[in-house]
This record gives sequence, structure tokens and C-alpha cells, in this order.
Amino acid sequence: MQTSRPLCVIPVRANVPLDKGLDLGTAIALAVSLVLLAGVLARQIRIITRSDHPRLRAIETLATVGPIFLIIFSAAYVILSQNRADSFSEVLGRTDALYFTVTVFATVGFGDITPVTGTARVLTMVQMLADVILVGMVARILLGAVQIAEDGRAGGSGEPSAAEGQG
Repeated sequence: MQTSRPLCVIPVRANVPLDKGLDLGTAIALAVSLVLLAGVLARQIRIITRSDHPRLRAIETLATVGPIFLIIFSAAYVILSQNRADSFSEVLGRTDALYFTVTVFATVGFGDITPVTGTARVLTMVQMLADVILVGMVARILLGAVQIAEDGRAGGSGEPSAAEGQG
């Protein structure tokens, strides 16, 4: 088990080049990043269902996928802000963009950084919808994968184990 995998996100965030222009290629890169992340998540779900420690593997998956998800949107906000300085109420650096991304994810909305242009608002709405999907659907899928793995270890008979029947 690779429990240090979530820590790999930190140097990746610091070294991702964010000096790209804002064009169709950038939008495609964001979409491809999210699709690749969904693919990684699908692979991890299969691994969870076959794991000897499905709960630990599910926690590890969330600890890895969550930060990567936030970094993808943070990078998009940095690129947007650098290419169109009027997109937000202030120009966003890496830390500002990550702060804004986490604020949106947590639905806190302090109001100190706000999307101003239509493009920034659309990108923020996409993140909001993706947040709901990540929190709701992905959490449910991961819990389902854990349940499948645990049922498989219990023999998959569908009948409660001896410990469950004594409750």
C-alpha cells in the first residue's frame, strides 16, 4: 500500500507550468485533466473492490483524488487570471487561486475573491457542479466499492456473518 501517494501532490502543484495562453487548448487541457482524473478514480475503484484493506484504500483514493481535483481548478484559475487580469476581483497567484478553489469547494464563499467576467463565472460554476459530483457521487461509489470488497471477503453469500447476526 502506498500511503505516501497523497504527499506527491505537493511538489507537482509547485512545479506545474502555468504560463500557458488562454485558448481552446487550455480549455481542452482542463477537460482532459478531469477525464484522466475520472479514469484514475475508476481504476482505483476496481482496486478497492479487490483489496484486502478496502477502507484504507478508499481513504487513500480520496486523499489523492481530492487534492489533484483542487489543483486542476486552481491551475485553471491561475491561467485565467494571468491572461485576463479582470477575471477576478484581484489577480490570482498560485496560492490565491488555491485559496479561492478551496473556498468554492468548501462552499464558504468569503467574498474576498470573486469571479467578475463571464468566463470566470462559468469556470467557477463548472467547479461547483464538479464539487457536488466529487463529494456526492464519488463518495457513494467509493463506499459501494468498499462494501463490495467486504462482501466478497465475507463469502459474498448475502447472509449476515456470525458477528452481525448476534446484534
